[in-house]
Amino acid sequence: MARNDGRLESQMRPVTIERNTLWTCPGSCQIRFGRTRVLTTARFSDSVPPFLEGKGTGWLTAEYAMMPGSTPKNRKSRGSDGRSTEIQRLIGRSLRAVVDLSKFGPMTLQVDTDVIEADGGTRTAAITGAFIAVIDAIAVQFSPSAIERIVTDSISAISVGVVDGIALADLDYSEDVRAEVDFNLVRLGRNGFVEVQGTGEKNSFDRAALNQMLDIGELCLNHLKIKQKEALGELWKFD
Repeated sequence: MARNDGRLESQMRPVTIERNTLWTCPGSCQIRFGRTRVLTTARFSDSVPPFLEGKGTGWLTAEYAMMPGSTPKNRKSRGSDGRSTEIQRLIGRSLRAVVDLSKFGPMTLQVDTDVIEADGGTRTAAITGAFIAVIDAIAVQFSPSAIERIVTDSISAISVGVVDGIALADLDYSEDVRAEVDFNLVRLGRNGFVEVQGTGEKNSFDRAALNQMLDIGELCLNHLKIKQKEALGELWKFD
C-alpha cells in the first residue's frame, strides 16, 4: 500500500522530542509525531485527593486538551468533553504504571497535555512525551538520583490500524478516518503492555491481523524507547 507520505507500512512518522520547553515549569516536553505536536507540563503540588489524605502516599493525575487551532477545519472549542476525559484517564493510568506513588509522600504530580497541532495519534504522542516531562519534574523536585527509586520503567505508546485491508503503524489523520480497525498500544520499555485499546471500526479482525498489528506496533515502540533515551541523556535509568 502506498502511504501518502511514502512511509513503509511498519514505519513511524519522524519523531522529535524537545525537553525543558517552558522555563516556568520543572518538567516540560514538546513532542512531534510528524505534524502532530503535543506540549506536556508536569509539576508537583503539596496536596493529594481526599481519598488519599492521611495515607502518606502521593498521586499522579493527567489532563488532556486540544488547542482551538489544533485542527485544520473547525475551531476546537475549549473545555472538556467525553473524548478528552477518556484520553486523560488513559494518560494518567499509563504514567501511574511506572511511577511508585508511595515514594514521594503526600503530593500530587499534575501532568497537563495540550495538543498544539493534531494529525492523528495525539493520545499516543501525549503519553510518550509526558513520560519525559515526568522524569524532569521528579529530577527537579527531588534529585536526578531519585529517578531510579521512584520510576520503575519507561513507557511509550503508538497507534496501529488496518486501512484498505493493510496493517499500518502510526496512522495520520487521513489514514485514521479510513481505518477499518484502530488500536492504541501502551507498553513498558522492558516489554509488557499496560493497555491495548482496539476496535473494529468498520470490519471485524482475526487473530492474524491482530498479531500483525502487535508486531508492527512493537517495532515502533522500540524506536520510541530509543528516542526517549536519547532525549533524557544521563537521566535515563531504565535499561
